[in-house]
Amino acid sequence: MRLTWTVTALRLLEPLRISRSVMSGRDAVRLTIEHDGLRGHGEAVTSVRHRLDVERITDLLLRLRPELAGLPGPEEALAAVPELLAGAPGVLAAVDAALYDLAGKRRGLPVHALFGMRWRDTVTAFTVGLGGEPRPGLPQLKIKLGGEDDVARVRDVRAAAPDARLLLDPNGAWTAEEAVRILDAVSPLGIEAVEQPVAPGALDDLAWVAERSPIPVLADEDAQTLADVTNLPDAVHGVNVKLAECGGLTAARRIIAYASGRGWEVMLGCQVASSLGIAPAVHLTPSARWADLDGHLLLAEDPWTGIGGHDGVLRLSGEPGLGVRAS
Repeated sequence: MRLTWTVTALRLLEPLRISRSVMSGRDAVRLTIEHDGLRGHGEAVTSVRHRLDVERITDLLLRLRPELAGLPGPEEALAAVPELLAGAPGVLAAVDAALYDLAGKRRGLPVHALFGMRWRDTVTAFTVGLGGEPRPGLPQLKIKLGGEDDVARVRDVRAAAPDARLLLDPNGAWTAEEAVRILDAVSPLGIEAVEQPVAPGALDDLAWVAERSPIPVLADEDAQTLADVTNLPDAVHGVNVKLAECGGLTAARRIIAYASGRGWEVMLGCQVASSLGIAPAVHLTPSARWADLDGHLLLAEDPWTGIGGHDGVLRLSGEPGLGVRAS
């Protein structure tokens, strides 16, 4: 198998502000794995929070290249790469995606069909950053919070989007007491769930809030890996699974199976990325209650196409593998 890659810049339509940062763009490393005349693609995006820049991504790919060249096919590579890329889940997720893309093309099946899943069009949340305005007519919104008056913020969004399903995400900005107070105040507005209300690592506080919240509480930053999820308190109501944080489709499926076994709801989340970077998670949506897979919709220009979402509904092309094409 032959591994190559290119680097592209992704720019947002407008800066996205959340409680801990503001982002206007990031770089993406598109990798391609060629085998028996077919090509599988994946994407790793840079992240300051995860200390992942282009130099580190490409250095890891340089180290991986000779290892992949010595493997007979994508199935064998899927078993080998988790150890080869240990400690770099964003890069592992991209390689994992490319290998599944390749495996699906070899078998003439979409990736979800490789897992025995039946596809259905899926509503995705659209993120409304701090200070941002909701796009009219979208069926589901995720409101970023952690500003000066979060209760007023939620009320304003609800007034602007009276029919939309609402999710909340303060990115761990609240204290436990603030979380319960705010969630009590906004619960009459029809909120489906709140992600990571308190700072990651404070599992006792997370449990305390979950036990008292009128709104289901999902772990996000506290649920990056399977090991994280197994340590969560029983009081939480669900987890947000992000492939770039857990290590890709293989790892995400294990987390989803574990969470489902504990009776928890599952959300599939993402980073800002192109349709290529978002597509792997889209194939897992039949196993989740919520999809928050709008990273490609925040871009000024998406270099890939094939998963839809501009009207708030994700639609796969039905083509083998990930089902995406360069725009």
